[in-house]
Amino acid sequence: MTKRKILVSSESVTEGHPDKMCDLISDAILDEAIRQDKYSRVAIETGTKNGGVMLFGEMTTKAYIDIPRVVREVIKEIGYTKSEYGIEWETCSVWVQITEQSPDISQGVSAGKGLHKEQGAGDQGMMYGYACNETKELMPLPISLAHKLSKKLSDIRKNNGISYLRPDGKSQVSIEYDKKGTPLRADTIVVSTQHDGGISHDRIRKDIIEKVIEPVCSEWIDKDTIIHVNPTGAFVRGGPYADAGLTGRKIIVDTYGGIGRHGGGAFSGKDPTKVDRSAAYAARYIAKNIVASGIADKCEIQFAYAIGVAEPVSINIDCFGTNKIPIDEIENLVREFFPIKPSDIIDALNLRRPIFKKTAAYGHFGRDDPDFTWEKTDKAKLLAKEAGLEEKAIEA
Repeated sequence: MTKRKILVSSESVTEGHPDKMCDLISDAILDEAIRQDKYSRVAIETGTKNGGVMLFGEMTTKAYIDIPRVVREVIKEIGYTKSEYGIEWETCSVWVQITEQSPDISQGVSAGKGLHKEQGAGDQGMMYGYACNETKELMPLPISLAHKLSKKLSDIRKNNGISYLRPDGKSQVSIEYDKKGTPLRADTIVVSTQHDGGISHDRIRKDIIEKVIEPVCSEWIDKDTIIHVNPTGAFVRGGPYADAGLTGRKIIVDTYGGIGRHGGGAFSGKDPTKVDRSAAYAARYIAKNIVASGIADKCEIQFAYAIGVAEPVSINIDCFGTNKIPIDEIENLVREFFPIKPSDIIDALNLRRPIFKKTAAYGHFGRDDPDFTWEKTDKAKLLAKEAGLEEKAIEA
């Protein structure tokens, strides 16, 4: 009887993917609003198809934003600079339907104006955070490699390392694990990249393996690893010319690649009063510090909120049997040492800053950037000491 492989797969997309393009536009508008007025309330969705971009949603701000200019600059930065790509930054149409935030929502997230005195959550819902010790970033290996492949693909294109590449692209990595959950090898790697017409598939495959896949995945590739490059044979038509794009349609790419659970709420285009975003960042911060402390090898945190209410209505912690101390003790540590109310999260993670556009592509988590304050492990030593595991804590 053949032994069954334990395979886990995750995907990522480049910034030129139509859905990611929309996430970037929504977050670029959010950043511009916060740059001028840090208390801006923003919930902006973007859609794109062919040569047009549509923006719709709510925004209450003192800022003046030239929305078409912001949209065009993002499209230019991504690399849609030629009409043959199907959308071009100078000539695309931009259609805007944005109103002020509903006063009923506003009073719930403004301190002292709703039923409750404290600033409440901007919506109801569940948010998850996750961390594990598979990688130095404390992220699952499949999504970590998938993001690095997509980022490498974009960097090679922008640096003209492969001259015929176009902005749209995707990656997918399948990792084989042993029964204990330890990653063993890359079973399958898939990279699909948009390219100019007239380029042979053999040339594309050779270039992508040599300049993208091997530099990122070499330590995980063995003689049995399957590699697919542009498995349809050609990928000339891409971006919004080939497929419509929408904000918030890559929520698994944005988080943990399908490892762990997801509450369903997207991040991009939402200011930090929206717990879909801020509480998910806080949950990652907490889970990462728990794993970094040595308290658990894996940790998933779930928060649930009621709109207008500051305290979460529930907290659930799952360490998948890897915890060194009881779960109720971990929850006590979370409540004592971490921010869990919306206003406390915003203050502790310093979220009223124009930092969100750069979160929109290549993952909101596992990034080495000081602006990603939710990636700090500054509480790891404290947690380890409180749990009696001080020697196991990773340096903050």
